[in-house]
Amino acid sequence: MGSDTLKTVNELIAGSAGGAAQVLVGQPLDTIKTRAQIAPKGMFKGPMDILKQTVRKEGFFALYKGMASPLVGIAGVNSLLFASYGISKRIISPFPQLSLPETSLAGAMAGAANAVLASPVEMFKVRMQAQYGSATDKRLRDVVREMWSQWGFRKGVMRGYWITLVREIPAYAGFYTAFEFTKRRFQITYGQQLPVWALLTSGATGGIAYWLACYPLDVVKSRVQLRATPPTGTPVQYIAHELKTIVSESGLTGLFRGLSPSLVRSIPAAASTFAAFELTREYLLETTGV
Repeated sequence: MGSDTLKTVNELIAGSAGGAAQVLVGQPLDTIKTRAQIAPKGMFKGPMDILKQTVRKEGFFALYKGMASPLVGIAGVNSLLFASYGISKRIISPFPQLSLPETSLAGAMAGAANAVLASPVEMFKVRMQAQYGSATDKRLRDVVREMWSQWGFRKGVMRGYWITLVREIPAYAGFYTAFEFTKRRFQITYGQQLPVWALLTSGATGGIAYWLACYPLDVVKSRVQLRATPPTGTPVQYIAHELKTIVSESGLTGLFRGLSPSLVRSIPAAASTFAAFELTREYLLETTGV
């Protein structure tokens, strides 16, 4: 097995570890974020009200509703993301230390590749999180079966692919740029082998940058994926239509509904993702030599 191939395998394995850590740490706040984006107007007073009502009416573990999809899927998604990022870096430059603009480009390329898996994972997660504990709530397998049987692969399982793609490109450009910038600042003081807290801080910075770079697009994505019927028209048309609808219903603030729990979630979730990835990657580097 060639060194580049082995590097990619190691990145896939480390990405899986990072993805699992991300879901376990971040799922409750992700549920609050999604419900803030998609709930009917007036149903909740704010993120804290979503938390209180969810726990009171559905129990604590309702905050982990829809976790099966991301727990299985995001391990795969992060494997693809980190492997794509590693491959993108090697395409852009033969040198391991990219400039920050090159890092941003590599992150955008990885985000584009990541959308292929992220779209169905996000779609099923959103549809599970939109259930509020009634007797008619469906299990994940029922949601999957329904979307497949009614709409097929493209309009069902992959619904929202184009808006997910548009979201992932700036999101991961910001994510990796902020992470690398912060990590390099720490390396000036602590050297290449950073303490765990510095990795956690770098990951948290990347997570915050991720949401700031793409949040209105994430609101559009959630609404498109939750619709009873697939969107019509070209991706540009339905994305523009959804943006106009959100603004007409809730003003410009509607494009940022649920941002605060997303930013709060991003700190522990992204921190744990990168810490798990980097620590696993370092272990594999010692084991395999690449």
